[in-house]
Amino acid sequence: MNDMNREDLLALVTNKTGWTRRDFVASSLATGFALAVQPVCAQTVITTDTQGLTAGEVKIATKDGDIPAYRSMPATGKNFPVILVVQEIFGVHEHIKDVTRRFAKLGYMAIAPELYYRQGDVSKMTDTAEIFTKVVNNVPDAQVMSDLDSTVAWAGKNGGNVEKLGITGFCWGGRITWLYTAHNPKVDAGVAWYGRLVGDKSEMTPTYPIDLVGKINAPVLGLYGGADAGIPNDTVERMNAALKKAGKKSEIHLYPDTPHAFNADYRPSYRKAQADDGWKRAIEWFRKNGVA
Repeated sequence: MNDMNREDLLALVTNKTGWTRRDFVASSLATGFALAVQPVCAQTVITTDTQGLTAGEVKIATKDGDIPAYRSMPATGKNFPVILVVQEIFGVHEHIKDVTRRFAKLGYMAIAPELYYRQGDVSKMTDTAEIFTKVVNNVPDAQVMSDLDSTVAWAGKNGGNVEKLGITGFCWGGRITWLYTAHNPKVDAGVAWYGRLVGDKSEMTPTYPIDLVGKINAPVLGLYGGADAGIPNDTVERMNAALKKAGKKSEIHLYPDTPHAFNADYRPSYRKAQADDGWKRAIEWFRKNGVA
């Protein structure tokens, strides 16, 4: 074994398991925060402890291999309502893990699968443009929907009650939240934080939330910033109008003069008042719509 270098070991893993080199490298979750968001605003970071919780990394079986995920739930009891937590573009780093623990403290099983694991590890990338070109732009929506389906199946076999199923996501994950409620009729409610509603379509992203309004199966609460440079207010207005025309019970709350990523307590964009209000609205939304 001493004569075996890293390349030989990676090749051996590929030959024995069928995994690729990238699968091997990305088989565990990131520690701490993504490099692209350094330095972290330490004075505002919310840290939720694990006292009374079972929390940590798990593996989710998918149709083409395991993916890592971070799961939090109460340490005692069973049949917990399930919340899928969908990452930002920066992957399942400490902020996303903390969000799962916040839900677990309220009695949920919350689970955040690493949805980029096949494409690469964004936590080690220092440039946001590189994250998009090398990873995010190469993640197919179909793959994400399938991985979330697998996550729901895992939750149902490991202490979760998937008859009470919610989903929430941030930025990239906000868009995915809308899409997944249109994909899976078993979702009871969703909360989408500042996810794009319209955009340029591609082979990887063939539809956007506004294209799927008629197919949305569950009430979705959208939480958006009125000063979000990447999500113009007129697109929020178009989505709201489309939801009302389709008779959907979904709704969007727009916070005036508020930037993108206002819930990201580790970044300069964090706005405590809006984040606290959004969290309160999210919990009330899930409870009102049967995810409790």
